Amino acid sequence: MDIEKTWEKALKYTEIIRPRVEPLHTFKTTHLPYVFLAESSVNEGDCVVRKGEVLVEKPSIILPPDSPHLEGFDFKDVSRYQQDMIINFFLVRGIGFPSLKYNNKTYSLDIFEGRLSQAIEKHTHELQKAENVTSGLVIGPADCWQFSILIFVGMQILRSTDNDIKNLMNRGRR
Repeated sequence: MDIEKTWEKALKYTEIIRPRVEPLHTFKTTHLPYVFLAESSVNEGDCVVRKGEVLVEKPSIILPPDSPHLEGFDFKDVSRYQQDMIINFFLVRGIGFPSLKYNNKTYSLDIFEGRLSQAIEKHTHELQKAENVTSGLVIGPADCWQFSILIFVGMQILRSTDNDIKNLMNRGRR
């Protein structure tokens, strides 16, 4: 796995179609459900649909003393040493995830028989119909879904920063 090329590919092709509307929790773990869509590399014209959630522990601007780790992201052929390299890869590039502790749980991996545009339309409609404000809809390359999901998580943390600062200030005033 060439981390640099995989990361660049994810940055270039990842798109957050529908972000989470509800902000992340400042003082407790947030369950961040997602639907990830990608064009299938096996069946041309079909899409891979990955549904899961990332548990984001205390996504506030205060860094915990824990050492950073990513669980459940299924980096293929990656040893613990290489997982540390992935984390260092982010840190060297100034990419800091506030809590640096994320646990991904994939609940389903399916095939959608149809084009990516049709899959996007279908899943957007389903999320809107259910009035789901906690799930995100993300598209990206199937072979670097892990980085696409981390990009999604990072964007959600960024969107929640103002809320986190307000909550921290309110807690400090009490």
